[in-house]
Amino acid sequence: MTKKRDLRIVFMGTPDFAVATLKALIDNQYNVVGVITAPDRPAGRGQKLRASAVKKFAVEQQLTILQPTNLKAEPFLEELKELKANLQIIVAFRMLPKVVWQMPEYGTFNLHASLLPQYRGAAPIHWAIINGETKTGVTTFFIDEKIDTGAIIQSETTEINETTTVGELHDELMAIGSELVVKTVKHIEADTVTTTIQPQSDDLKTAYKLNRDNCKIDWSQPLDTIYNKIRGLNPFPTAWCYLDNNEDKPVAVKLYGVEKQVDNHNYNNGCIIATKDELKVACKGGYINILEIQLPGKRKMDIKSLRNGFNFSDTSKLL
Repeated sequence: MTKKRDLRIVFMGTPDFAVATLKALIDNQYNVVGVITAPDRPAGRGQKLRASAVKKFAVEQQLTILQPTNLKAEPFLEELKELKANLQIIVAFRMLPKVVWQMPEYGTFNLHASLLPQYRGAAPIHWAIINGETKTGVTTFFIDEKIDTGAIIQSETTEINETTTVGELHDELMAIGSELVVKTVKHIEADTVTTTIQPQSDDLKTAYKLNRDNCKIDWSQPLDTIYNKIRGLNPFPTAWCYLDNNEDKPVAVKLYGVEKQVDNHNYNNGCIIATKDELKVACKGGYINILEIQLPGKRKMDIKSLRNGFNFSDTSKLL
């Protein structure tokens, strides 16, 4: 029987998505010799410094924590070397310089929340839903000099149903991903890793970084396009558009829970049909039935709660 490698792991990650993997490594009694995460950031009204989700968990586990602002800075590189790691695992961190990812003997691998080579980039979970995919997954791969292009180690697939939101898919992939990382580590530990070079393809879809512009709803688009975009941004960072209620000027509103209704109608795109219990918006091929909405300066609320104190004009519309 081949002797297992004695792993010394450095883990790099920042948000909740990464915590599940770090927890899985600890639960499986792997030797995590250091955790690299983002510096504390000002947050909230008081702009108090807030630690990342990964840092909070690492503190609870009494792990060694480094929070570099510059991954190429000599003091950080020296601290990293002193940890004597022979494997680095990356989950939802940032792009690493070559001097960092080349450091450990057994390499540096990343968990990415898509079935590579599809959806390389910053927001793969969101774009899979926005683009109406019916399946996605997670992939582990060894890091190279480009973004999400390295040799694939393992992947795991899951279905996306037509009501799944990005919040639900995020949590599912977080769990599947943590299990896949442990499987990958077991192969590295046993020296049984096989890799596959990512196939070249002309029809690759990209997981572009989300911003205010690409989160705005265009009500001239077809029903399915709008529906997929809203659920692909629910609950974060949230789809938005303008509400024109014949007041001084249109106001920005956020859209959360929605349903779609296929129908041939004669309403203009964006036209609002409001009743006491229902808020429908006309678009090409049917209606978007809004279940949860957030007005400026207000909390998110369901439509019944909104209609208790808010009236729509007969010509109100979403822009």
